[in-house]
Formats: sequence, structure tokens, C-alpha cells
Amino acid sequence: MALGLRLTHDNAEATASGIYGLIVGAAVLVASHPKSAVAGVVAEVVTLTIYWLAERYSRIVAERIHEGHRPTWHTVRRQLTTGWEMITATALPLLVLVGARLAGAKLGTAEILSLMCTTVLLCLSGWRMGANGRLTPLERAVSTLVAGMFGVALVALKTSLH
Repeated sequence: MALGLRLTHDNAEATASGIYGLIVGAAVLVASHPKSAVAGVVAEVVTLTIYWLAERYSRIVAERIHEGHRPTWHTVRRQLTTGWEMITATALPLLVLVGARLAGAKLGTAEILSLMCTTVLLCLSGWRMGANGRLTPLERAVSTLVAGMFGVALVALKTSLH
């Protein structure tokens, strides 16, 4: 495990939220047609915040349905203080978007660079999962490729749409 940390349910949830955030954030960048890099960042952060709120709300409602009582304040607080990785995982791709634009790249090029950054992060997630999941080298390569294919598909979609 990285830094000697034991994998817990909370660690797994945080990692899943981060991977999901990368994919959703990239999809927002693909589907949106921002007039500027800042507008793209705002669209992505606002969309991911809405997704985060919806996920947290659905977890609270589901717990009430299955437990048969109102959620405790502890449950509500726990839900509202976790899962932020869905948003924070997109910081680097968004920095790439803004940085590329500030360096003079056209907006479309900056978007592709941001999507490529996301793809690399997804590949790294797949590679790390393979290591922590005690996969064979071949299984680890497959894990990396599968994770990266989400990013590749989004890059292909972006280039075909614009």
C-alpha cells in the first residue's frame, strides 16, 4: 500500500470517487463548448459539485430506506464530509487546461491536453490498482489499459465532435 496505509473501506470509496470524478469531469469537458478555459473550469467544477451533492443525497436517502429510520446527524455529517475526491481529483487536468491556455495554446488544444492529462491519471490509477490488487504483470497491464481507455474514448469523442 502507498505510504504504508492499510486499505480501508473509506480509502476505497475515496479512490472510487476520484476515478469517477476524473471520468465525469472529462466528459463535461467533451460535451461543453466553453468560450474560455475559465468557463470550462467553472462548468466542470459546478457539474462535479452537483454530482457530488446528488451522490451524497442518494446515500442518505438510501440509508433511510434500508435502515427504516431518519439518518443520524453523524450519518449526514459523514456523507457531507466525504467523497470530495470526485471534485479534487480533477485539479491537475484543470490546471493543465488553464496553463496551456495561458501558454498560448488554442482552447481546443488546451482541452485535448487536459483530456490527455486525465487519461494519464486514469492509467496511473489502473497501474496502482494492479499493484495493490496483487495482479500479475499481464493483469496489471490490462488494468492500466482498461482504465486508460475511458480517457482515450473521451479524447476520441472530443476530437470527432469538434
